[in-house]
Amino acid sequence: MKSMEKMVCLVDGEHYLPVTKSAIDSLNNLNHIDVVAIVFIGGTEKLRTDDEDSYTKMMGMPVHFGVDENEIPYDLIVEMVKDYDADVVMDLSDEPVLDYSKRFKIASKVIACGIEYRGPDFTFKPLTQHETARKPSLKILGTGKRIGKTAVSAFTSRLIDENEYDPCVVAMGRGGPEEPELVRGDKLKISPEFLMEQSDKGVHAASDHWEGALMSRILTIGCRRCGGGMSGDVFQTNMKKGAEIANDVESKFIIFEGSGAAIPPIKTNKNIVLIGANQPLLNITNFFGPFRIGLADLVIITMCEEPMSSPDKIKAIEEFISEINPKAKVISTVFRPKPLDDISGKNVLFATTAPDEIKDVLVNHLEEEYKCRVVGTTSHLSNRPLLQKDIKKYIDKADVMLTELKAAAVDVATKDSLEAGLEVVYCDNIPIAIDGNYPDLSDSIIEVVDEAIEDFNNS
Repeated sequence: MKSMEKMVCLVDGEHYLPVTKSAIDSLNNLNHIDVVAIVFIGGTEKLRTDDEDSYTKMMGMPVHFGVDENEIPYDLIVEMVKDYDADVVMDLSDEPVLDYSKRFKIASKVIACGIEYRGPDFTFKPLTQHETARKPSLKILGTGKRIGKTAVSAFTSRLIDENEYDPCVVAMGRGGPEEPELVRGDKLKISPEFLMEQSDKGVHAASDHWEGALMSRILTIGCRRCGGGMSGDVFQTNMKKGAEIANDVESKFIIFEGSGAAIPPIKTNKNIVLIGANQPLLNITNFFGPFRIGLADLVIITMCEEPMSSPDKIKAIEEFISEINPKAKVISTVFRPKPLDDISGKNVLFATTAPDEIKDVLVNHLEEEYKCRVVGTTSHLSNRPLLQKDIKKYIDKADVMLTELKAAAVDVATKDSLEAGLEVVYCDNIPIAIDGNYPDLSDSIIEVVDEAIEDFNNS
């Protein structure tokens, strides 16, 4: 037998009152539903000016009206959910009162309360958040794919480790292992040859946890996931098992790393949210972009340079974040490559996931900062045939393959380069604030870590 659900219903003035009453009665007649309150969200076509009292009287239960009949009372909906300790919000409204954007905004606010938002043909559920972690923790989540989440995670974990917080990372990816895999980045020497050995065994050696172990030199636990919902839930993942392993290792702080727009299904003390300034603005300001932003204690905007984004767009994103989540600190950044070994004086073939439009900036940075000569580049790490074509084009000119540890970095870039006698050097990507007007990035991350530890100790 289903337990009784306490339901808040959203109604409008575009339906005749008796029609709405009939729908409410139908819900209340179901054994598992108790309609505890009604929120009138707008529309006057079939509502007389004196119908507020009539509405309440006919419904026989509380009906709550917003202050402005021309505005959707988003905050009132949240208030009623909390006041009535509701389990679900049922939407009995329709066009023209609610369009798609307004419904997504309601959905973002309702699932943030930890309950479902339903309509005649949709259900949005709150995130799965297992209370598994028994150590202070934070998660790093993003608003999309290819926005630098693994690079920021590596930077964050390395920074936390350098400040002696003794962290480990639990990362999930679409190429992760069947069972959570512990990689001792703090003890292993992860060389190109070692990664090739793993790849030959059938391991996806360019998976996020291998990249994290290589770049940060700390203990990482790799997990897999399949599917990604609109608000960030996944269909299947073994990350809960990964979290249980993290509880038992000697580390004192856990970083949970998301995958694409998928959010780690583990409850954490604090959250860092990444937004790619190269993403369509609509994906940030609409749908479940606001929901993800609302989760943040620190927002890091990446890719903040031409041609991936413009100053006006960056400003618009920053202003939107301040509107949605005024408590979150916001830092706009760019990425710059950092080789893990010395490449000075060498001819370099550079393999990256960065778009061609930013190639010259990255090449200039490498040549100026690391005194090398970049004789060729490829942005096709995620496209094996095109990557092989580019390697063949430049390999006779190069001494070194400098590659990010992404996608085909091991089974193609490393393999082909080693077979051709090239040295292979892996490359980190470092986030850097775009100017001096932002808070210090390192200090801001450590501040979130300290807050996570305080929250854990007080819970």
